Amino acid sequence: MSARRRHARVAGLALVLAALALPVRAQAPPDLDALVASVMKAFEVPGVGLAIVKDGQVVVAKGYGVRRLGEPAPVDERTLFGIASNTKVFTAAALGLLVEEGKVEWDAPVVRYLPWFQMWDPWVTRQITVRDLLVHRSGLGLGAGDLLWWPPSTYQRREIARRLRLIPPATSFRSALLNRHLAANAARRRC
Repeated sequence: MSARRRHARVAGLALVLAALALPVRAQAPPDLDALVASVMKAFEVPGVGLAIVKDGQVVVAKGYGVRRLGEPAPVDERTLFGIASNTKVFTAAALGLLVEEGKVEWDAPVVRYLPWFQMWDPWVTRQITVRDLLVHRSGLGLGAGDLLWWPPSTYQRREIARRLRLIPPATSFRSALLNRHLAANAARRRC
């Protein structure tokens, strides 16, 4: 993946973080358009989607630029961008909110929340926790099973998670920290 594509995928997140650094008001900051233009220039991206939410209310939802360089389709408040592994941060934050609300426990077995969830081994299935999924210590290998969901497939999230049981481990359970897209997907099923 080119550096430009990597930057494009995180540009939306960078704008959100930049907006969060601004004082929160009931209206958009007057220099917002200039800030967005400078971030777009710095990241060399053709377009960005931005939302600012305060107290559960959308203050601004707006698109800037075009969806793809050289094409006329504009970015608007409903344009979706791929953000790749940044979804893991959102998953962890969403689960953290559920933990704070007492609806999920980090060290509870996944099957407490997803009774149908299975790994390759019945003991691992019973023992694997929400925390294990998020810190990638399931025992599944780097990239194992990624072709179940990327490029886009016809499988729904639940079916992808169900197919985890068919993937043999690369390491023993909790012995290594590996990048696990599929395990994070299962964790997102609770949110």
